[in-house]
Amino acid sequence: MPRHFWLWAATLGVYAFLYVPLAVVVLFSFNDSALNAAWVGFTTGWYVKLARNQDMLGAALNSLLIALTASTVATVLGTMAGIAMHRYRPRLLPFMVITPVAMPEILLGVSLLLFFRQVLDMTLGLFSIVVAHITFSIGFVAIIIRARLAGMDESIFEAARDLGATPWQTFRRVTLPLILPGVVAGFLMSFTLSIDDFVITFFVAGVGVTTLPLQIYSMIKVAVTPEVNAVSTLLMALTLSMILLASRFAPDVLKGKA
Repeated sequence: MPRHFWLWAATLGVYAFLYVPLAVVVLFSFNDSALNAAWVGFTTGWYVKLARNQDMLGAALNSLLIALTASTVATVLGTMAGIAMHRYRPRLLPFMVITPVAMPEILLGVSLLLFFRQVLDMTLGLFSIVVAHITFSIGFVAIIIRARLAGMDESIFEAARDLGATPWQTFRRVTLPLILPGVVAGFLMSFTLSIDDFVITFFVAGVGVTTLPLQIYSMIKVAVTPEVNAVSTLLMALTLSMILLASRFAPDVLKGKA
């Protein structure tokens, strides 16, 4: 057989391994049965039931609040860090910014838990989750901004300074408009990472605070019902939408081509 046949077969096999389970989750969210053992019929009743689940709605509201707050703060701090890394090239800052990105999530979660409880003696709750999400999101924004700046001509900024613009005017009228797609992409990426996070949130959530991933985990410990499939489908749709928007605003940055 031709060589490209096996290449296509391997490619289709990999994609099937990745996406068929997701398709099954979506399909069985419309299954008219309390069990996922077999397909019985089509229904949208599980989405109606989900909309009336107060625990799930509360967890979703917490997740949205945390994601919006954490991604906003992380975008501001990450943009500043990305500009500083590109312009001043400090030795210690890249290490401090990139380390939370490269560190395993479980290690970062344990470290933050020990820091909050043993060092700060902080009561775990929404605030500790927001701080934790900001910590691991800053690095992603900084990487995107730094990559965005690396692909630009430095003479643009030099020309602005030669024409008498102050550093603030150069940033506001030249730098910010040019990196704005990267800033938006960084915000969307941070939002996606925050609303999907389970491992780090599990360690720093505290008692009585539930996010959407934690609520889903508590539900699947009993059984994977179509209601779990329904909320997983909605979360999947939101995540994919954010990723598509981020790639649309800064495609070269997210593909590593900048």
